[in-house]
Amino acid sequence: MLKTEGDIQERARRHGRICLAGVLVGILAVSIWTPLMSDEVSSRWFSWPNILILSPVPIATALVAVGTWRAVNRVSQAGTFIGAAGLFALSYAGITISIWPMVVPHHFTFDQAASSPSTQAFLLVGTLFLLPIILVYSSWSYWVFRGKVRADAGYH
Repeated sequence: MLKTEGDIQERARRHGRICLAGVLVGILAVSIWTPLMSDEVSSRWFSWPNILILSPVPIATALVAVGTWRAVNRVSQAGTFIGAAGLFALSYAGITISIWPMVVPHHFTFDQAASSPSTQAFLLVGTLFLLPIILVYSSWSYWVFRGKVRADAGYH
């Protein structure tokens, strides 16, 4: 929707409504299923005072979902992209809260699954060289492909 206009954008909105509904059903299913399958997760989310401390995550998810749905149905173009990113981040936060400190539930904590310090140092050096290249290339790509796709552009 952000990069299109006219009939193409309307088709993207129709598909976006269907896809957003599917994503919201998936978020709801995981949000219901996860506490039902694990007493530890259930007590983490629904015990006092955790329910008060953690309640902003599902409330924010519901608000972002409503905002994204409205953005898909209105002329907002960046709102759908921002909403999708927000739903992803909030869903990731919810899963992280649910399994913390386990990276593999009931098997390994984050500390147990971590690489050795020498491996982490090796990866840090590689990241320090590659991350700027990736950021520059991504920025350049966004600059080159800025603007909107029109139905009359391209080959006929």
